[in-house]
Amino acid sequence: MSNAFFFKALVVFFARLLLKYFKNPKTLHRSFSTTTQSKFHKYPSLAHRQEDLLDHTLIFSVEGSLLKSQSLFPYFLLVAFEAGSILRALILFILYPFICVVGHEMGLKIMVMVCFLGIKEQSFRAGTAVLPKFFLEDVGLESFEVVRRGGKKVGVTDLPRVMVDSFLRDYLEIDFVVGRELRVCSGYFVGLMEEKKKIVLDEVLEDDKTASKIIGISSFNISLDHQLFSLCKEIYLVSGADRRNWHHLPTEKYPKPLIFHDGRLAFRPTPLATLAMFMWVPFGFSLALFRAIIGLTLPYNMLIPILAFTGLRLQVKNPYFLQYSVSKPKGLLYVCNHRTLLDPLYFSFGLKKPVTAATYSLSRVSEIMAPIKTVRLTRDRNRDAEMMERLLNQGDMIVCPEGTTCREPFLLRFSPLFAELSDDIVPVAMDVKVSLFYGTTASGFKCLDPVFFLMNPFPSYTIQFLDKVSGANSEKSRIDVANYVQSEIGKALGFECTGLTRKDKYLILAGNDGVAYSTVKRC
Repeated sequence: MSNAFFFKALVVFFARLLLKYFKNPKTLHRSFSTTTQSKFHKYPSLAHRQEDLLDHTLIFSVEGSLLKSQSLFPYFLLVAFEAGSILRALILFILYPFICVVGHEMGLKIMVMVCFLGIKEQSFRAGTAVLPKFFLEDVGLESFEVVRRGGKKVGVTDLPRVMVDSFLRDYLEIDFVVGRELRVCSGYFVGLMEEKKKIVLDEVLEDDKTASKIIGISSFNISLDHQLFSLCKEIYLVSGADRRNWHHLPTEKYPKPLIFHDGRLAFRPTPLATLAMFMWVPFGFSLALFRAIIGLTLPYNMLIPILAFTGLRLQVKNPYFLQYSVSKPKGLLYVCNHRTLLDPLYFSFGLKKPVTAATYSLSRVSEIMAPIKTVRLTRDRNRDAEMMERLLNQGDMIVCPEGTTCREPFLLRFSPLFAELSDDIVPVAMDVKVSLFYGTTASGFKCLDPVFFLMNPFPSYTIQFLDKVSGANSEKSRIDVANYVQSEIGKALGFECTGLTRKDKYLILAGNDGVAYSTVKRC
C-alpha cells in the first residue's frame, strides 16, 4: 500500500513539474537587478587579499564557493539509500538523465521529492550521521582557508537545510546556515521544499548591516538573487577552473575531527560509481553467501586459501605469539581494538584455532551462526568479571574493550575491566579495509553487518600481535594498564587515542546532544 502511494505521488509530481516547466521555462541566471557590475570581482583576488577579514561578515554559497564538485547527485543518492532504501536509490539513479536536462531548480525539486517523500522527520539522521563525511571530503582547501578568515560566516544553500546544517555548524564552525525548509505533514516529509523566503536580517547580521563590512563569495554558474547577496559591497565569483585547481581539505585541518559516522556506502556515489554498485550487488550478495558458507564449514587450513581466492585478504603480522607461555593455569587474554563484528572470527583465522569471544553487543543471528564460542557481556562489572574469569580458566579468550566499533583511525576509551582478570595480556591491533560497503552500523540492522562486509570485492583484515603486557600483577593501576594497551595499539596502527565511549558514539550519531569532541587526545 505504501509503495503504491509512493509511486502514484511521484507520477503526479512529475506531471505537474513538466507542465509548469514547458509553460514557463526558466534557466539558471544571475540577477544584477539590485547591484552594479562594478561590485563583482574574480575569486583569486580575495584569496590573495592581505587585508584582515576578521571584522567582515562573509556570505558564501555552499555549492558555489565551498565544495569542489558541481554535482549534487551524490548527496541525494546518499539520502535515498541511507534514509530510504536501495529501491528509492535505484529510482533516483534511473531519473538522473532526466534531472540533468530539466534545469537546476526543477532537478533539485525532483531529487527532493524522490529522496524525502514519506520519510519520517524525527527519524531522519542522514544529515548528521552520514552526509558530513562526504561533504568534508568535497571541501576545497583554498576556499575553506578564505572562509575561516572571516569574522562572522554565513553559509547560503539551495539544498534542504536538514542536509547541510550539521556539516556546516558542527564540523566547519559556520555561524549561520541559510537553507530551504522541507514541508512536513503529520510528522513525515512530503517531498516539497518551501519557497525561498525572506531572511530576518537582524537574526543573521545583527550589527553588521553596513555594506562595507559584508563580502559575498559565490560562483559564475550560481544565481545571486538571494536577499543576502544584495547587501554585499563586494562579491567574489569562483570559476570552474578555480574549483578544479583546489586541493581537498586534509583531515588534520578539520576544525573538529570526524570520529563517528554511519551509513552503509563506503564510496562517493557518483553516477558511474552508483551504476557499478547496482551491477555488483546481485553478484556481491551471492559471493557473500559463498564466503560465509566457506568460513562456517571448512577447517582453517582450507578456508583461508579459498577465501583468499575469492578476494578476501588476511594479513598476520608478528606471528611470534605462538611462543607465548602462560604463567598460570588459565588461557591467554587477547585484547584488540574493534573494527567490525567479525573481529573475533578473523582473529581465530589468524590464530588458526578457536577462541572464546566476549562481546558487549551481538545480534542473535550472528551469535547463532558464529563458528566460535561467543559470550554476551551484561555491562554489569561484577557479573562480567566473574563470567570472564570462568572463561579464562577454560582457555584463551578475546575481548574488545572499546565496547563498540569505530570506522575512522581513532581508538575509543578502553574499559579497564580486562586489566584485573589476567596477568597474560596480549594486545592485538586490527585494521579493516573496504571499498563498497561498511560492515558496521549504529542505526540499521546489525545482523546484516557481516553480509555487507562480505559483499565487498576485496575486503581485507590486518592482524598485528604486540608484546605481552602484565595486567593483574602489574604495579600499575588497572586504568593505567588499559590506557597503556590503548596507546600501544594506537601506535601500531597509527590511530589517534580518544576518551570517547560507546555512549558518546550513539549520542553523536543519534544527534541527541550534539557533537562532543572535548575528550580527544593524542596517543
